Amino acid sequence: MAKNVLFEVGLEELPARFVDDAEKQLLEKTITWLNETRISFEDVTTFSTPRRLSVLIRGMADVQETIEEEAKGPAEKIAIDENGNWTKAAIGFTKGQGMSVEDIYTKEIKGTRYIFVKKRIEGKKSSELLPGFKEIIESIQFGKNMRWSTETMRYARPIRWLLALYDKEVVPFEIASVSTSNKTYGHRFLGNEVIINDPLEYRAALRNEYVIVDSKEREQMILEQIKDLEEKENLLIPVDEDLLDEVRNLVEFPTVFIGSFEKKFLKLPSEVLITSMKEHQRYFPAMSTNEELLPKFVGVRNGDNKSIENVAKGNEKVLRARLSDAEFFYEEDQKNSIDFYLEKLQRVVFQEKLGTYADKVSRVVTITNHLCKMLDVEEKVAKNAIRAAEISKFDLMTNMVNEFTELQGIIGEKYAILFGENQDVAKTIREHYLPKQANGDLPDSIPGSIVSIADKVDTIVGCISIGLVPTGSQDPYGLRRQATGILRILSDKKWSISLESILNIVKSVYANTDIQLQDNATITKALNEFFQLRTTFLLKEDDIETDIIHSVTAKEIGVFDYTEKKAALLSQKRNEPAFKPIQEALVRVLNLAGKTDEMKINSTLFETESEKILYSTFQEIVPDYEKANKELDADLSLSILSKLAEPIHNFFDNTMVMANDEKIKNNRLALLNTIAASIKEFADLSLIEWKQHQ
Repeated sequence: MAKNVLFEVGLEELPARFVDDAEKQLLEKTITWLNETRISFEDVTTFSTPRRLSVLIRGMADVQETIEEEAKGPAEKIAIDENGNWTKAAIGFTKGQGMSVEDIYTKEIKGTRYIFVKKRIEGKKSSELLPGFKEIIESIQFGKNMRWSTETMRYARPIRWLLALYDKEVVPFEIASVSTSNKTYGHRFLGNEVIINDPLEYRAALRNEYVIVDSKEREQMILEQIKDLEEKENLLIPVDEDLLDEVRNLVEFPTVFIGSFEKKFLKLPSEVLITSMKEHQRYFPAMSTNEELLPKFVGVRNGDNKSIENVAKGNEKVLRARLSDAEFFYEEDQKNSIDFYLEKLQRVVFQEKLGTYADKVSRVVTITNHLCKMLDVEEKVAKNAIRAAEISKFDLMTNMVNEFTELQGIIGEKYAILFGENQDVAKTIREHYLPKQANGDLPDSIPGSIVSIADKVDTIVGCISIGLVPTGSQDPYGLRRQATGILRILSDKKWSISLESILNIVKSVYANTDIQLQDNATITKALNEFFQLRTTFLLKEDDIETDIIHSVTAKEIGVFDYTEKKAALLSQKRNEPAFKPIQEALVRVLNLAGKTDEMKINSTLFETESEKILYSTFQEIVPDYEKANKELDADLSLSILSKLAEPIHNFFDNTMVMANDEKIKNNRLALLNTIAASIKEFADLSLIEWKQHQ
């Protein structure tokens, strides 16, 4: 008979950023546990609030599935002695399986006979297995854990209650000195203790105590109340998805309210106002129907609408204080100059071994100058990029960024304009921090993209050159995110400069400093491995297989946009039967190449017609192939290489490569080596597992 099961972990308030991931883990781990434990079920639903994580299992079988397993024992020659009797090895094997020698049968595997037994594993009652669910609760991982009281257990927050029901029956277990029961608790201030007698009553019972356990339902309540407010107040409330996710995980019973602040604060940059509201107070800004920022905000209360006006007034008071501080900082900052803030950078350490922020800026300016020359940008673009690099970090020394760190770059853009810099330079200061997340917005302008790469690659090469390579989850300087940003910008702008050429420039910049660096070979190896991992990460996001990635990056990562195109093309070709003879021909060359270091071809030593044709065909295609490669045309490059397929097959069918005559042999190997080198300019096709073979 099917039963319903409910588990709930009651906690002190979880950080909002932990809730969604914890609920996702709970769902995945529960389903895995049920499957591995062989307990059938109809469906699994999870719930979460700041104070609880819970899972409802509907239609659980009351008995674990019974299974039959085949157990393989020793070889028959070991299991039977010379008299035809079962040996100790056979008897021990059957006893270990809970069977007897009478249950033995034999089967042949790869020419050898082995003994086997079939054992029947009777399913246990689900009620006997459910206490083991405590391990699922204990296994949930959080971004940060703590200990409490005298407990040795580490968890995101202290566990205050455990609810565990198998229909009406309490499932007995204990975690961190807290025992299970059929009790849960409503809203911290509005609710009461609740007895759950039926798992299916859980949601409704807690709703009566001002707890909405379904996070998506809380989100929908917030959105509906915001929509009602927009219609009532005739305004627009832009809903930031990240903020909505956070707010819904801060409350158990959401009630939206509106507040206001003095119009005088609207003279502050809108980003300052929005950041004060969103990042610090978790408010949604309000806008007019013309999308102009209004002196209003929308908050979400954790509770009902009783005395909601007082709640709004309290929040207005808090916001007023913060905006007053922002107003003061904004006015004070403008009393100084960019040079004043740049001078302060000389006294602030960027990294102990890499010097001050002023030192970093100096390197970024040099790298920016090199990049401008490599990209052959217009003089005006280069001038703006270099000026932006020179003042890129000045806003870090302002009161405003000190108070609102999220606004670095944004304040730089605002202040640069106030201090008389042109719009392009100001925009570049903001854009050089992009992307702020691995998949975030990229710089739009050319100067912004150049300075962004210069800043990021300086940090990466600097840190790795002094041995600060990210390990595991430890990446305090965000090197992985910055490397991903560099590759994405190179791809987005389709710049025909190789990643390695950029790294070489930065290594030379560091070589001309007094910084104590590791040796060049160690630095180069670490940088290559680091960017290979980031390249693999990005290409896998585009559904490129690992072996394809290895093939197109075997020589170098190169021009990243071209590398992406080659990877996508080869990923497509691996499944095309028509490409099979071409791939086989090119791979045959790669497999034989390297038998000698000889690369010098003597055409007078050719003996067969097939090697003459292969050589002449190769000579014919090389100019076009090199041109297509230089122009980063993946389709054309591979198409030109494909012209070698038939001559290669004819060559191998009619020519003995490893001839007895040493000169003839080495000349043929030289021909193959030369062709292989050209193929590898595109990709090392021998590293790909070609699916057409299967």
